Amino acid sequence: MQRTVLMADGQSFYASIEKAAHPEYRDKPVAVGDPARRSGIILAACPIAKSRGVTSAERVGEALAKCPDLVVIRPRMQTYISVSLLITEIFESITDQVEPFSIDEQFLDVTGSLALFGSAEEIARLIQTRVKLSTGVWSRVGIGPNKILAKMATDNFAKKKPAGIFELTHDNIEKELWPLPVRQMFMVAGRMASHFARMGLHTIGDIARLDLGEFKRRMRCRMGRQSDIQAEYYWQTANGIDPSPVVTGMRNQIKVINHGRALKWQAYRTIEDIEPLMLELIVEVCRRARRYGYMGRVVAVGAAETDGHRSSGFGRQRTLLRPTHLEHEIGPVIRSLFLEHWKGLPLSHLHITLTDLSGDDVYQLDLFENRERLIHREKTVDTLKERFGPTAIIRASSLLKTAQAFERAAQIGGHWA
Repeated sequence: MQRTVLMADGQSFYASIEKAAHPEYRDKPVAVGDPARRSGIILAACPIAKSRGVTSAERVGEALAKCPDLVVIRPRMQTYISVSLLITEIFESITDQVEPFSIDEQFLDVTGSLALFGSAEEIARLIQTRVKLSTGVWSRVGIGPNKILAKMATDNFAKKKPAGIFELTHDNIEKELWPLPVRQMFMVAGRMASHFARMGLHTIGDIARLDLGEFKRRMRCRMGRQSDIQAEYYWQTANGIDPSPVVTGMRNQIKVINHGRALKWQAYRTIEDIEPLMLELIVEVCRRARRYGYMGRVVAVGAAETDGHRSSGFGRQRTLLRPTHLEHEIGPVIRSLFLEHWKGLPLSHLHITLTDLSGDDVYQLDLFENRERLIHREKTVDTLKERFGPTAIIRASSLLKTAQAFERAAQIGGHWA
């Protein structure tokens, strides 16, 4: 039985929520960012602001230069999360098969709801009405027989239609989707689009019309012998093939635990400046690993460095002797890796990663230290932080000038709550 899948996307999600909360800004250009930091970035811009050249991810100062009357509102991440959960409840009143894809995008399998609510387009309009009345957010809805086509229908067509609805099926995929540039295919970014261009594949149809064996051959020539799985994924995407179901809750098992910071490079010039922040990142990665019930055997550190004129970056990893989620076992390795590859320029970004994960229900004991006691101690500290806040217990280094523990405790996802 052919499925009917919707992808609902909230237009200018953060900005739409703020305009709904501030009726006085209804006809004004609005963007979400930190108005106190002109070097900060724009997280979202309303359609009026976009029509005046304001774009997401550009600096606040650049946006104000383009649009002097731009209203920049400080983000409220907890509010956006709450609205997203409310929208999920609206979707669940139509179907129990709802899969969050991001804070403002969700998949709905409405195959079993057609008899109750009408056609897929009627359900899309119902969604638009209910979400708009409840939150002030306008939804664009893509319709397809699977998640891939619903997603590409939303991104490439529904967002550009006045009604905000578009259906992409195997009947119109050749006419509508295949002529588009390959960079507009789902999961193709700039670097991959460049690889395809060098293979002579400029449109989505160029990939779709190729025999799979020939496409794999070209991918091997360009990207090596390990690219067959990648080639099959892109070929199936171009042809609108996606057997994956809409799954409620978390979609996949966690494979990577990481944490990073974008930094004001003028403040992070020496190892003494960097170490307090590095330790905080290590602590947070280990805390997350314990929360999810994992240990990791491969640790990695990545950094971007600049002095305002020169820029460089690196990412290096090292395999540990045994899986762990303890700070004192990961910290020295991360510090050693960093010092080995850091060129000495001020840092503009730093991140720590833990991979090769395994469950923490089984772990290697140590003859020279009571590892079980150490794990119990760290989990006790985690419990106190969960109950009383992340700054209930901190390391002394978090009191130093370049540490960020107290600032980050008041934020969600790096943004003000």
